[in-house]
Amino acid sequence: MVMPFLSRRPTVPAKDGASWPHVVILGGGFAGAHAVGALRDARVRVTLVDRNVYKTFQPLLYQVATAGLNPGDVTMFLRGLSLKVPNMRYRQGEVEGVDPERKIVRLDEGQSGQQEIAYDYLIVANGATTTYFGTPGAEEHAMPMYTRAQALAIRDRIFSELERSSREVGLGRGHDKLHVCIVGGGPTGVEIAGALADFRTQELDILYPEMDPGTLQVTVLQRGDEVLKEFSTKYRQYAADELRDRGVVLQLGRGVKEVGYDHVVLDDDSILESDITIWAAGVAIPKMVSEWGFPQDKRGRLDVDDYLQVKGFPGVYAAGDIAGQDEPLPQLAQPAIQTGQAAARAIAAEVAGKPRKKFKYTDLGTMATIGRHAAIAEIPVLGGLSGSLGWAAWLGVHITKMIGHRNQRAVAMNLVSLYSGSRATHQPNPVVGEVNSLRAARIFEEQAAHRLFGAGAGATRTADKVAAENAEGAADAVEPTKD
Repeated sequence: MVMPFLSRRPTVPAKDGASWPHVVILGGGFAGAHAVGALRDARVRVTLVDRNVYKTFQPLLYQVATAGLNPGDVTMFLRGLSLKVPNMRYRQGEVEGVDPERKIVRLDEGQSGQQEIAYDYLIVANGATTTYFGTPGAEEHAMPMYTRAQALAIRDRIFSELERSSREVGLGRGHDKLHVCIVGGGPTGVEIAGALADFRTQELDILYPEMDPGTLQVTVLQRGDEVLKEFSTKYRQYAADELRDRGVVLQLGRGVKEVGYDHVVLDDDSILESDITIWAAGVAIPKMVSEWGFPQDKRGRLDVDDYLQVKGFPGVYAAGDIAGQDEPLPQLAQPAIQTGQAAARAIAAEVAGKPRKKFKYTDLGTMATIGRHAAIAEIPVLGGLSGSLGWAAWLGVHITKMIGHRNQRAVAMNLVSLYSGSRATHQPNPVVGEVNSLRAARIFEEQAAHRLFGAGAGATRTADKVAAENAEGAADAVEPTKD
């Protein structure tokens, strides 16, 4: 007798699986990955398409950007979903287009010519992307934090600039402060600001004893008058007070008009020093979606009905950030999870000849962490939580919502280690990668003519010096720094 809890599910579809309807899911984020899970028992073939081979747990990306977690802690190999969903296959590629009349998806898979995948049902769940709202210089100089690669770029930039600044202090050049400006006072902006403030308080003077702790300056720029508009007034004020207590400067009611290499220009034409500008101001639907022929709302999201089916296109569903209902849902993880599951269940019902159920969103609450033992959580029925209790709830919810036991264990262990103990017992050990302060120093000098702050600001360089720097840069490219 086979014991169900001791045996694995089959890793291939049933013999007649080749004739099953084909469901193509675009995007392996929260919506796409949970749509896959909801199709595990449906008599369909599932193809999950994503440009990355992993799913990113975006709510914890800020911990990667501030060296608190390994990037592997917040990512899961998408092919691992097939353990519980044997009828799923993964395919890596860039979505180039969708032809709803022919029912095909066009992919760029690296080789010459576009590849096509035919579908019977389609779930569009490829999410949103960073938007700079047309701000001059933002795309060139600001650093977004929407993907794992972007979070790693921020992390490496922070530590490269810290190393460079530490040398500036020793040389007495006067540029002894590292200014980080975070554009956007939503959960992402608040969380990364709090993490940087905790790093400054708990670790900076130990890791960089030659530098004053005030070297790292953290500023949040928010166009609105309050941070965390998703929360009630009580918790908005709590978050603002906690950030200020940690030394974070809040510039509220201040929009960004332009971004430079080492500065930002505010909407009143005042200028703030910003050695690193982190862009956490919002996301938008990719422009290419408008070429697919589907109806879109004023925000660019796909118009869907009560079943999450794209209006006028039977068999095509949208889930996650890209789905636009009459009452738009917040672009957060929980709405993406629920819409992904609901779209998949609607397809499973169609295939089984059963009636579909209208989608109804269940609000499970909203959470955000401000820093060490400080978080807020507003949960229906239970009410609000803050402080250490809120932080414990935030930690528990985020760990349980991760896909993959290894990720859950790693995150729990690393975050408890990071935030437990005191300054006397906690040994700083940031998760760092390629810290190339030599390259950062060269760029700092190359940008002299465009800088408004620091040693040599506004200076020009000779052609010979430029050639010499370029030659050094080429040598570094041959032998890159290794982790």
